[in-house]
Amino acid sequence: MAKIAVLGYGTVGSGVVEVLATNSESITKRAGDVVEVKSVLDLRDFPGDPIQDKIVHDIDVIINDPEIDVVVEVMGGVEPAFTFVKKALEAGKSVCTSNKALVAAHGSELLAMAKERKLNFMFEASVGGGIPIIRPLNQSLTADEITQITGILNGTTNYILTKMSREGSSYEEVLKEAQALGYAERNPEADVEGFDACRKIAILTSLAFGSTVKFEEITTEGITKISTEDFAYAEQLGCVVKLLATSKKVDNKVYAITAPFMIDNTHPLYNVNDVLNGIYINGNVIGDVMFFGAGAGKLPTASAVVADVVDCVKHKGKNVMTIWSSEKLELGNTDDMKRDFFVRVKGNDTSAVKAAFGNVATITIPGVEDEFGFVTGMLTEKEFNEKAEDLEVINRIRRDHTKL
Repeated sequence: MAKIAVLGYGTVGSGVVEVLATNSESITKRAGDVVEVKSVLDLRDFPGDPIQDKIVHDIDVIINDPEIDVVVEVMGGVEPAFTFVKKALEAGKSVCTSNKALVAAHGSELLAMAKERKLNFMFEASVGGGIPIIRPLNQSLTADEITQITGILNGTTNYILTKMSREGSSYEEVLKEAQALGYAERNPEADVEGFDACRKIAILTSLAFGSTVKFEEITTEGITKISTEDFAYAEQLGCVVKLLATSKKVDNKVYAITAPFMIDNTHPLYNVNDVLNGIYINGNVIGDVMFFGAGAGKLPTASAVVADVVDCVKHKGKNVMTIWSSEKLELGNTDDMKRDFFVRVKGNDTSAVKAAFGNVATITIPGVEDEFGFVTGMLTEKEFNEKAEDLEVINRIRRDHTKL
């Protein structure tokens, strides 16, 4: 029998217990052993819940228990999760986590600790919730050199942008609705400012290119400045606005950014709506690959965590190799990336725009006065910023032309 401990009995932690109970027979077949939850760490008690008999309040009870082979960390945040995970690995226990903040900050270090001890540190659920993406990058796509990863990696922002696009509602209105439905936190900053998606693309980029990407160095913009007017212009252009997290290899340099982009109906992520996530990968041999599904939620995320538990049980005493060195990957400067931009400018005088950007076609929206929009030609971000310096820009949104 393989005994595990769960750190945190919140949404995902309770989901892990539920998945193990619901699918115990098939999980036993796939793991080659019965998987049983022996202990659950939480500050709270749960009277009336069958889990109460397994609740412990001291991490050392789990660390010092020789029967526990695998620790599941689903607490969130960097601390005390990092300290607890290190203790577990030092005590000879493999670890599975859904914690993207922990993985983005300390992934390479924890992988090295696990390898040294013939253990495993697995984190499938840290990106894309129930969508399998870490394992394909680590195992299925190893014959390829990855050239691009582009994803809708945050369900909260995708829900907000989808509702704004379909219903013409304001950002503020849809955010309140998302909070009421439980899709957005009371403090939604990590989601709406792009930090959550940024951490996830940092993890995927580190795995794809084998070296550590510091999420703090990725250019990151959120969705708080996107307005109903932006969607009206997007509709005229046959586009939608999505928060994309993307990394791309160009001339042996890797460029990464998380920001709102306009995309048209030829883009592989155009129809990824509501709280769903989608991830596009291009490899130099396999070509285009798409992953699509529930990017968050109790049971989808728990399913990915339990899949890692099964892997740890199957590979007890053997490290499943993951190439992610502590060597830092120097990202290319976003200013050097070439793309086109949709721009909204205050006023009605187009002469300054045409002097700066050439004879661009201007766009107006019925009922929206004292402004117009246009789309630039292809130019670097630095060139755009220089040309737009003397214009009264209301907003500018990058465009992405990835095609399957």
